[in-house]
Amino acid sequence: MFAHPDDVDFGAAGTVAGWVDAGIEVAYLLVTRGDAGGFDDTPREQMPTIREKEQRAAAAAVGVKQVDFLDGYADGTVTPTLTLRRDITAAIRRFRPDRILTSSPLRRWERLSGPSHPDHLAVGEATTCAIYPDARNPFAFPELLRDRLEPWVVREVWYSGGPSPDHAVDVTDAYPRKVLALRAHVSQTAHLDPDDGWLRDRMVATAAAAGLPDGRLAEAFTVLRTE
Repeated sequence: MFAHPDDVDFGAAGTVAGWVDAGIEVAYLLVTRGDAGGFDDTPREQMPTIREKEQRAAAAAVGVKQVDFLDGYADGTVTPTLTLRRDITAAIRRFRPDRILTSSPLRRWERLSGPSHPDHLAVGEATTCAIYPDARNPFAFPELLRDRLEPWVVREVWYSGGPSPDHAVDVTDAYPRKVLALRAHVSQTAHLDPDDGWLRDRMVATAAAAGLPDGRLAEAFTVLRTE
């Protein structure tokens, strides 16, 4: 669950590709359609359609078939409201996942850009509240029971982009698919080449910090059990 198209691919596309290869069913939920993104004069009213299409192509590059979007949330204005918590809770109860990957709700003071985007923090916070207590509490949002969305316990949460991650995933073999996923986000990445060195260097550094062998590539997360 992420705020914008491309968030999951910058932070976790290699890990997701590995999950899919292992036979794990993966679905994406995006809170916005990224209408405030882009780097050119594309008319604003076209951007949501463009970015939704890009996210579906990026998902296909790593083997993810289900991509859903919430309605009613504008890029750049997301806050962890009760309405957002309810919408995410409904999605959790509908899909009934054992694991949720989302953006960290914790700000990184050394990197205000990227991971600390207010929308990322807001979606991480709202998703955390939806995981506990909302999704498992039968008395939270009782209208969901009327829609036959029964309580569900998410057993594990993976936070992307947060400070001091404690779990690294070796994604060296999946790296080409991560690059393909990022290149699918043409409106966001056409001005840069995801494979020109900066991405690889960052992932090599992540792997080294986790004690992986020289030259390996990694993505890092904070992983918590919820029970």
